[in-house]
Amino acid sequence: MFIAYIVVASVLSLVLLGSARGKLVKDEKITKGMAQAGVPEAWLPRLAALEIAGALGLIGGIFFRPLGIAAAIGVVLYFIGAVITHLRAKDAKGAPAPAVLTLLAASPLVLGLATL
Repeated sequence: MFIAYIVVASVLSLVLLGSARGKLVKDEKITKGMAQAGVPEAWLPRLAALEIAGALGLIGGIFFRPLGIAAAIGVVLYFIGAVITHLRAKDAKGAPAPAVLTLLAASPLVLGLATL
């Protein structure tokens, strides 16, 4: 299970870092989706910082499991918030991506708890 944690945490960390990069460089595809969900552009650096922190925490969890578990909880909550934001804005087309990422983020949480 430890190897599975490493694989899932690494993949999710890469996804989070890619998403954070898109927010920081204000990639048109990302900013358009965020605007449709009603997210102010001023929030993008903060959201990117949360994603980077989550990625670093997941990787840190390889060496110190409680950190990885805490990071996974934070990432799950982050993406639940993203789903809620899209649904509140009646942007149903934007909700599936963060919903899938919520499930992906739950994987290192479960694996981290199983390998404590």
